[in-house]
Amino acid sequence: MTTNMKKIPLAFGSGVFELNIPEKNISGLILPSEPEKKEDEAFLIRKALENPIQSKRLSEIINPESRIAIIVSDVTRPTPTAKILPPLLDELYLGGAKDEHITIIFALGLHRRQTEEESKKLVGENIYKKIRCIQHDTSRCRRIGVTSRGTPVEIFEEVLGSDFVIGTGGIEFHYYAGYSGGAKSILPGVSSEESVLTNHKMMIEENAVSGRVDSPVRQDMEEAAKIFGLKFILNVVLDSKKGIVSAVAGDFIEAHRKGIEVVDSMYKVPVEPADAVIVSCGGYPKDINLYQANKSLDNATQAVKEGGSIILVAECAEGIGNQVYECWNRECKSPDDAIERFKNCFEFGGHKSAIVAIAAKKFKLYLVSKLPGDNARTAFFTPMASVEEALSAVLSENPDARVHLMPHGGQTLPVRKEN
Repeated sequence: MTTNMKKIPLAFGSGVFELNIPEKNISGLILPSEPEKKEDEAFLIRKALENPIQSKRLSEIINPESRIAIIVSDVTRPTPTAKILPPLLDELYLGGAKDEHITIIFALGLHRRQTEEESKKLVGENIYKKIRCIQHDTSRCRRIGVTSRGTPVEIFEEVLGSDFVIGTGGIEFHYYAGYSGGAKSILPGVSSEESVLTNHKMMIEENAVSGRVDSPVRQDMEEAAKIFGLKFILNVVLDSKKGIVSAVAGDFIEAHRKGIEVVDSMYKVPVEPADAVIVSCGGYPKDINLYQANKSLDNATQAVKEGGSIILVAECAEGIGNQVYECWNRECKSPDDAIERFKNCFEFGGHKSAIVAIAAKKFKLYLVSKLPGDNARTAFFTPMASVEEALSAVLSENPDARVHLMPHGGQTLPVRKEN
């Protein structure tokens, strides 16, 4: 009896693996659904600013004397700030805003400082010349309150000194804040180290996962932004080619939720959990290192039954990608070690070790990569030379296993169907 095989291309670094899989084992192909036709990007942003959600227009709120702070994403985010700013400034000028009263603040959170070149490129040469652009400084924060979860609200004094603050950014899935965008421009964007670390400690709580607005991390961020008094955001939604497909403006919660609806409609896919899932990050740069590749692993956990297998296809050409993560992998001998250690000692980078550990206790984790076998094993994965080899390991235990395929793991979020 011949088995019908199906060829599935899976991105791996800058190349592609062709996976041959028996048709009878394929449970489903989990793919994003992006809009075919796109409207003009500047038009989308202008339209959002002219129809803000639960807010007056900016041109009606500010006056010629207003000191305005615009918070923008830093160099680690894909937000197309140079496209967002011109329509935003036009709207402010309509209300009489003056260049000398406007400050653009890069929301570094706890990331490294940017070079002048990077800053210039993010906002665009012209805007950089005429408007004061500064970077967040964690050493210049003042405490204005504490959230109900105990996070100190300590904000950059340049932001506190403004009359009106506008948060900008992109909305996409975020692996522990549920989604990026919205309140994130305040916390972690322009908050102190203590604020950020206290907030991030909640990332191993049950609901702190991708695609959930009720993530305690996000709820805490939003409470901090409320205490601060954030009134207005301008956020965009990007497709996989980094093109703007939607823009929302207005109330920092209501407008954000509108943006989330767009993200969900493109990237959330309802699934029945299967016995196994084969997930590719979508190639370079999403699989540049294991630290980045974990985002796809995280999404894939939703598509598989407890006790099932996850095969992560990620080249990891640059190794583990984070020294703290690498160190934790070496030092934690078992998943329980990593989880325990994280509860007792929050260390950024170590959180990846703890998050993979939680998955390793529920699923069998296989890794197809260029990492040395030992590096995969200490990170709680079983190393495999090829996708075929990993698949045969799964099928040798259960020849009738149902397997989901996720070729764009970083971008698709399977959602378990409720029975």
